[in-house]
Amino acid sequence: MLNYQIGLAIMILIFALAGISTYVLVQKSGKRFIIAGRSLPFIFIGTMFLAQATDANSTLGNAAATYTGGFWSGFQFPLGLALCLVVVGLWYAKPLHRMNLITLPDFYFRRYGNATEIIVSLLMAFSFIILVAGNIAGCGWILSSVFPISLVEGMLIMAGTVFVYTLAGGLFSCVATDIIQLYPAIAAFVGSVIWLLAKFGWGFFAEAIPPGFLDLSGLTSVENGALLNWAGILALGLGDVIALDFMERVFAADSPETARKGCFWGAFWTLVIGLCASFMGLMGLALFPDIADSRQVLPQMSMTVLPFIFGLFTLAGVIGAGLSTANGGLLAICAVFARNILQRNILRTRREKMGEEEMKRFDYKLLVYTRLMGIPVMAAAITLAYFKPEPGVMLVLAFDVVFAGCFVPLTLGLFWKKANTPGALAAIIAGSVTRLILYFTIPEHLAGLDTMIPPVVSLLVMVPVSLLTQKRYPANHEVVYETPSDELVLSAER
Repeated sequence: MLNYQIGLAIMILIFALAGISTYVLVQKSGKRFIIAGRSLPFIFIGTMFLAQATDANSTLGNAAATYTGGFWSGFQFPLGLALCLVVVGLWYAKPLHRMNLITLPDFYFRRYGNATEIIVSLLMAFSFIILVAGNIAGCGWILSSVFPISLVEGMLIMAGTVFVYTLAGGLFSCVATDIIQLYPAIAAFVGSVIWLLAKFGWGFFAEAIPPGFLDLSGLTSVENGALLNWAGILALGLGDVIALDFMERVFAADSPETARKGCFWGAFWTLVIGLCASFMGLMGLALFPDIADSRQVLPQMSMTVLPFIFGLFTLAGVIGAGLSTANGGLLAICAVFARNILQRNILRTRREKMGEEEMKRFDYKLLVYTRLMGIPVMAAAITLAYFKPEPGVMLVLAFDVVFAGCFVPLTLGLFWKKANTPGALAAIIAGSVTRLILYFTIPEHLAGLDTMIPPVVSLLVMVPVSLLTQKRYPANHEVVYETPSDELVLSAER
């Protein structure tokens, strides 16, 4: 145990120092802090997409859900996230990168105006506080399993670590930490599964797997949880298109093609790690048939069964991936509050034209506001993690929120010329309210439909409302093809 404690402590220290060291790259620029100045090449973009999709939820939560509910209960997390990256790469990355956005709510502002921007910003911020909380909880579980500390103490250590290096280097800290966190984790997860199969043989594990845990009934039988599994896949596969952290990476790429390729790279390796975590959850049925808490499957397997090097890097990989996602999520929420709520709609510090010096001041103020927002955002995430430390459940819930109301206005805003402001507002309100109503009224045997129905309602509302209000509220679709100057973007005019 002492070896694991020393090893993890050293690796967490390395993660923190790597992130903090990127402070010098920010150069007093809000745009560099949030999206790295739109300068990152393929290997960095692909790795960061992988890091955001491979987190404490889709590894620790995945193994725990597989252990208790079968393969599809756990694998839905990485499958949905990988599906989302493919969808973004195929249809969303190029047009959104072309628009020279800093945050995703910037799109809603340009396409639909201030009211839509504010509503979407608040919904997305709420969903991402849930995401950050889930990853802090997952990392805290690992620490409390390895060190003689409580879950709360573990969460506070992880929250403090990610808070410090996120506010130091912004997206550059993601670049630095993701490279050293993720690729050792891939080797550890793949190596662990191969080692377990070589040592025990598949027959040993197969005997302990209950009927229905490894077949397609998890996708075809309502009794086996098919509705919930499909709901999770769709919430992540489509709802995650609205993910602030994914879109940060799209905007940070040095070209639209780099953003597309990065999505596909991240999707492939997300599936690889996700498959390994799911099978490790199934293997836990034979290795730990009476484990009291399914969230301890990966930690216990790493510390008591796997060789030290595999166990250490598996635990460090879960922590690193969780920190990375919390890092990107924290940065994204702070940027939205600073730019889309505070700078544009509360302080209203917009300028149509600026000189070079004034543009630098605006850019620096964006940096200051973004860093300051880190304090209340992290406090909210820690509070939520304390009261509901359930990583896998929280991941789906986070994107269920925005899937209900925000997905349709983004998609139609990009690809339908008649999408307008009344239609978008009606879609957001209808989808979100429907999701809220179904949360309290859906029968237990139909759970899952409460995720799938609201986006359909959102679509059925947006199309007729947009068509009926075209004359009074003309659509503003031409902005999708515009690439405004950095001056206009930093001035908050675009």
